[in-house]
Amino acid sequence: MEFTKMHGLGNDFLVFEDDGQGRDWNSLAAKLCTRRLSVGGDGILVVLPSDKADIRMRIINADGSEAEMCGNGIRCFAKYVYERGIVKKADMAVETLAGIIRPRLVLEGGRVADVCVDMGRPLFDRADIPMKGEGDAFDVDIEAAGRTVRISSLLMGVPHTMVLVDDLDAADAAVLGPAIERHEMFPRKTNVNFVQVLDSENIRVLTWERGAGLTLACGTGSCASAVMTYKKGLTGPKVAVHLKVGRLIIECLEDGRVLMTGPAQEVYNARLSEP
Repeated sequence: MEFTKMHGLGNDFLVFEDDGQGRDWNSLAAKLCTRRLSVGGDGILVVLPSDKADIRMRIINADGSEAEMCGNGIRCFAKYVYERGIVKKADMAVETLAGIIRPRLVLEGGRVADVCVDMGRPLFDRADIPMKGEGDAFDVDIEAAGRTVRISSLLMGVPHTMVLVDDLDAADAAVLGPAIERHEMFPRKTNVNFVQVLDSENIRVLTWERGAGLTLACGTGSCASAVMTYKKGLTGPKVAVHLKVGRLIIECLEDGRVLMTGPAQEVYNARLSEP
């Protein structure tokens, strides 16, 4: 089996083309993504044909669970299928469990330099996230890891919960992240973003990803965090989201759609012994 290792700002994936052999990609992801014992990664991306769009993407987390959408993953995916001639469009439509996502490629010398993705519109109703209870999903106090934490949640293709902090470096993300992810309020669990506002145009974000743990970057988490700070009046509609190894530009449009622009990198190609 051949695969390509890619990353979007350190959020790393193994990219496979489905060979029609009915492989158990969920089990394969759990096996291959274990760091130090295998290839290692935050998840795998599977390239499949689509009858609804130009191409279809499956996203499987490191624990074998299926994800509806992944912002860093779709940038890697779009670069992969374009540069291999699978989809010969700079503006493409990708089928995901979160719906049709439309990446637009920024090309330099025929290669993909950046990818701008229309991430669609966030949803704020608790039933959509999903999140138990009634009322606004912003500024909700919950008990997690033995303390009271104020959270704000929304659906950005996948469920995201934000925690505003004064100092991201002091955020107890490794403890609070899993406690909030698995909180009873979230029947399908949630991704957890710790957000520090630097000024009206810059924020820092650290994400505990559902099914993956702490990651170097999260595209949907960056979008969700930018939406939250904008709706709360803490930032403007366009912000730079500073992550561990780079930044994403997130823009909230007047019609509610969210644009994400950032890089994707190919690391290496390899052949895997049959698992």
